[in-house]
Amino acid sequence: MKAAVIEKYGTITWKEKVTPEVKDNEVLIKITHASICGSDQHIFKGEFHPRTRLPLIPGHEFSGIISETGKNVKNLKPGEHVAVDPIIWCGKCVACQRGQYPACSSLKLVGIDLDGGFAEYISVDESMCYKLNPTIPLKNGALVELLAIGFHASNRAGIKNNDTIAIWGAGKVGQCILQAAYTKTKNSIFLIDVLEKRLQHACKGYPDIIPINSRKEDPLDKIKYITSGRGVDIAFEAVGHAVDIHKRYHPVRGCIQAIRGAGKVCVLGLANEPTPLVMKELIWKEAQLIASRVSHGEFKQVIENMESGKLKPELLITSEIPMNKTQEAFRLLEDDMENQLKVILNI
Repeated sequence: MKAAVIEKYGTITWKEKVTPEVKDNEVLIKITHASICGSDQHIFKGEFHPRTRLPLIPGHEFSGIISETGKNVKNLKPGEHVAVDPIIWCGKCVACQRGQYPACSSLKLVGIDLDGGFAEYISVDESMCYKLNPTIPLKNGALVELLAIGFHASNRAGIKNNDTIAIWGAGKVGQCILQAAYTKTKNSIFLIDVLEKRLQHACKGYPDIIPINSRKEDPLDKIKYITSGRGVDIAFEAVGHAVDIHKRYHPVRGCIQAIRGAGKVCVLGLANEPTPLVMKELIWKEAQLIASRVSHGEFKQVIENMESGKLKPELLITSEIPMNKTQEAFRLLEDDMENQLKVILNI
């Protein structure tokens, strides 16, 4: 088979690799589509070293068609369409024993800790596969993993039908939280970013959301004005770093200031630098600060909402590129950040 392989950081080569063997509990998937994640971009640049070992076939967001099944596989058969949950829990640590699998102390992902889906074929355990109705385009199936992160965050935060929501960050994760939240609340949703084109793109699919360009106006002022000084019920942080704008707070602190008393802040942004907080702002509101990582079985929830037409995965896709041009796809994401959201690799 052919695969996109990182042999040295910053370079991906489309080359011949051995097609994986199928173990008794596994299925062989003919990959049709894969999506480049922000984590893939970090891996490509060597920022996950030494966690990632080279050579590596990256890719943990992908879909395809069952090609072959192991002798113990019971619920899947050749020809069926599937999306793959790339997460592997240890099952032994305290978090796993309590059923809190995303907090696994030795969590691994296909495409990060072992070879992934930027290839013609992959072999994975049957339990990692979720059937896709043939009415769902396979390229949309490659986005189930990312959308599941949005649903997991919304579940962690406990969005209710009439909650008001603010989302800092209109990138990949922020827009997935937006799509998940839109299935759960009928109230106002604010979307905050510094890139006007990303906000405009999101508004094409959700014209009733309230976009805020924080370079042009203060998000807190607008949120407080529209909510009559109350603030939102839940604020999500999906940025991970501060943007240098005069008199603008770090996104996490902005979230804390944006919520009502007893509100919730759910943090997803992965930052290496410390986050400046004034803890009394959190304490005075007796607010909840929640973290959300990966997903926890929300694939089924995503697929059901895709089938019912409640999600708009096509809004996330900004480019489609052949998988044998993966290097060019990574470069496009780096060079055209404002216009590119999700690049789909297809075979």
